[in-house]
Amino acid sequence: MRRGRVELKRIENKINRQVTFAKRRNGLLKKAYELSVLCDAEVALIIFSNRGKLFEFCSGSSMVQTLEKYQKYSYSALEATQPVIDSQNSHQEYLKLKARVEVLQRSQRNLLGEDLGPLNSKELEQLENQLEASLRHIRSTKYQFMLDQLADLQKREQMLLEANKGLRRKLEENNAQIPLQLAWEAANFEEHNIPHNCLSLPPQTEGFFQPLPINSTTLQIGYNSLGSHEMNFGAPTQNMNGYIHGWML
Repeated sequence: MRRGRVELKRIENKINRQVTFAKRRNGLLKKAYELSVLCDAEVALIIFSNRGKLFEFCSGSSMVQTLEKYQKYSYSALEATQPVIDSQNSHQEYLKLKARVEVLQRSQRNLLGEDLGPLNSKELEQLENQLEASLRHIRSTKYQFMLDQLADLQKREQMLLEANKGLRRKLEENNAQIPLQLAWEAANFEEHNIPHNCLSLPPQTEGFFQPLPINSTTLQIGYNSLGSHEMNFGAPTQNMNGYIHGWML
């Protein structure tokens, strides 16, 4: 009696699903072993259950060597086809960039007022609105720049005013100290520069000595009230100031 054909769909019953998985897994592993023995083939089989449990079979010496061989063959074929794919992608990217550059150049010419013939009324209105928005943005940026520059200049002006006040205060202090310094210097000068004529002669009585003329050779001795005796001395005995020293009496 032949078995009925099993419909391939997920088994809803959990127990039946686990039983079926165990039976078919063992059968698959058995078939892989038979294929490797009968055909002298290198077979590697990896199975993960729905709980993540690993089941594997490898007819070779190591599963790692088999996987490395698989990667070598599969990725070498991929690398051989990769330059062609890269070339196609590069060409498509070039076409996209070229089209974008053309659009930007046409938009730039429109902003400069050129090539406006192909544009309709709606496109011209959009271009006008774009220019007005750009102009407002430029004016706003310019106004903000001027405000920043003005604030900077005001700050520099305040700094210069403060520096000017400090210099004026120092100048006033220096001007107040100049008279005192001049008076001190004058006092020092008078102390160190006494006139020589103040130290050359001692104080004398005005009535006893009489001044002599510069060109006179007559010497008068004594008081005028008691009489005078004229004596004639040589010119070298006269003093330059017209007085006679006390030691000559």
